[in-house]
Amino acid sequence: MDNEAVNTVEELENEIENQPGVESPEERKAREKREAEVRAFRARKRKLIPPLIMLTAGAVVSITLRVQHYDTSSMLIILLCVLVGFYIAGCILKGMLDIFEHQIEEADMEEGEVIEKELNSESIVKDE
Repeated sequence: MDNEAVNTVEELENEIENQPGVESPEERKAREKREAEVRAFRARKRKLIPPLIMLTAGAVVSITLRVQHYDTSSMLIILLCVLVGFYIAGCILKGMLDIFEHQIEEADMEEGEVIEKELNSESIVKDE
């Protein structure tokens, strides 16, 4: 066997470090940690969507009903129905946003796997 054809583990690691598109295990862990923090931050923000929609609709409806001189009992019944309806609408919107984010994450992960496979196949071809 030629000594040039056989690469040691250290040489392979040096080649990987020198390739611009390949990240080390430490970089990967740091990137995954940042991505997890960003996902958690988005989830906390998204959690406030249903109450915000509900309270905004409730404020608009209560002001409108007050201006139109509705009596208190009918105003409260209408307001309750509006609050429940818009809370449900906000929950549906939040669920849709969660689904969209999940689909985007899956696509990004698949894209990352494809890139890794391409880089691995390129390094195998170079070794031969």
